[in-house]
Amino acid sequence: MIASLAKAIAQLSDPRFRRVLLIGLSTTFVTYLLVYAAVGWGLSGLHVWGIGWADTITDLLGGLAIFVIALILFPSVATLVLGFLQDEIATAVEARYYPALPAPRHQGLIEIGWGALRFAAVALLVNLLALPIYLLLLVAGIGAALYCIVNGYLLARDYFEMAAWRRLEPAAADRLRRRHWLRLWLLGIVLALVSTLPLVNLLAPLIATAAMVHEVEKLRSKDA
Repeated sequence: MIASLAKAIAQLSDPRFRRVLLIGLSTTFVTYLLVYAAVGWGLSGLHVWGIGWADTITDLLGGLAIFVIALILFPSVATLVLGFLQDEIATAVEARYYPALPAPRHQGLIEIGWGALRFAAVALLVNLLALPIYLLLLVAGIGAALYCIVNGYLLARDYFEMAAWRRLEPAAADRLRRRHWLRLWLLGIVLALVSTLPLVNLLAPLIATAAMVHEVEKLRSKDA
């Protein structure tokens, strides 16, 4: 697991990794600019109080609030955008470390869509159910630890399926995951922790994708 993470971090300087990161960040930035401009235009057309100076202050405060919210949400949205570019990262890792591998198997839109939908539904349900416990344990200072444990499982499963389904049928990938669930969960906990670190979390999808490709190949060879 440590070796997989080390290889993933070492490849961050790969031009293909930088390209994906640049695309993800620039797409997020442009999206925010458009949303900010649209909301700003909408606010400028509102006259809540009907008094010039009061409406001006309202517009300024509204614009400031939108800017702060956008700043806070930027890493999360960037991570979401980068998630759509996972395949390019996996291809770069395989080209560098596993050049002898054949082309990845074809995945239909139904398979990809079902996998993404199932993960999103499970992640949402699990975190909604755990939210009261997060808040309760936040007082005791262990809410963050529980968050990493829960989301470590979810991240491990998501990134594992992304990497494994490139080479294995879903049923075979599921059997491999069940045989090595604890190892993958521990890796997921590390990835969840990385995802909470400011600025570093922008690199988390790249590191997670690359590390999981290494894990899948290692586990496939071990069980062969």
